[in-house]
Amino acid sequence: MANHKSALKRIRANEAKRLRNRYQHKTTRTFIKRLKSSTDKAEAQELLKTVTSMIDKLAKKNIIHKNNAANRKSKLTKFVNAIA
Repeated sequence: MANHKSALKRIRANEAKRLRNRYQHKTTRTFIKRLKSSTDKAEAQELLKTVTSMIDKLAKKNIIHKNNAANRKSKLTKFVNAIA
């Protein structure tokens, strides 16, 4: 265990950030599942806007890689466009 005051604070801060990142990532995955299960095109397009924004935020904070974010957005957009 760390002995320095600053190291103890860093441990607390890192844990708080880890939990926040985990929550945001899990929430985004839930929205992606909701989008993939939707059959209504209008609803899917609205969800796509939300999910795209969420994915961009994850990439901006380096929770996921920017290329991973681009690939996910591309696949989801193709999926929504394919809905009849």
